[in-house]
Amino acid sequence: MLEKEWGLDKLNQFLLLLESQDCKNIKAINYLDEEYPQTLRTIYNPPALLFFEGNIALLKTECVAIIGSREATNYSFRCISALVPRLVNRYTIVSGLANGADSMANEEALVYGKTIAVLGSSLNQAFPSKNRHLQREIARNGLLITEYPVGDSIQPWHFPQRNRIIAGLSQKIIVTEAKLKSGSMITVDLALENGREVLALPGQVDSELSRGCNSLIEQGAIPLIDFDSL
Repeated sequence: MLEKEWGLDKLNQFLLLLESQDCKNIKAINYLDEEYPQTLRTIYNPPALLFFEGNIALLKTECVAIIGSREATNYSFRCISALVPRLVNRYTIVSGLANGADSMANEEALVYGKTIAVLGSSLNQAFPSKNRHLQREIARNGLLITEYPVGDSIQPWHFPQRNRIIAGLSQKIIVTEAKLKSGSMITVDLALENGREVLALPGQVDSELSRGCNSLIEQGAIPLIDFDSL
């Protein structure tokens, strides 16, 4: 299947990279494997292959996604710090390891429990590069997954594509701060298409980073005002 999709040269390059020291812990599952999560099978255009590093069993746990702006403020950090300890005994925290709210959520989850980071790059790359250490920690104590094979270059469209996996894995989506037009709002749209519960932190009406969350609440998302209610 991969030979037809990629071509023989690309397939051989991929196999050589997998044999390298940096990639020795990278494995893959396909759509038909028992480890593949049923929640992800039900979304539109589920990934045929998932490359992973870490504890694959986390894919079968109950998951909550915490997402938000790459420009997240201390408001997101305070709320994530308060939320995560209340969630980790029941859920695995899922996020995208991007700058801002995503990496805050992944990092905070490691302190108290387990986390899944869904990457928009291959597993032998770190994007953004400053999250390289956090990415290594998640590989050791959580789970890294991506649909992009070792050797793939990073493309802008990888990240909206990644968002459908975040939405597909999670029973609930929590949005901390988001602009009206943002990757977080794309993830919410995908989550709603698949019947997921969406919760949003209300924010200041004059804050650009709260316009997305406030709009979601106006449209019927659950306002997250009592962290103990989750």
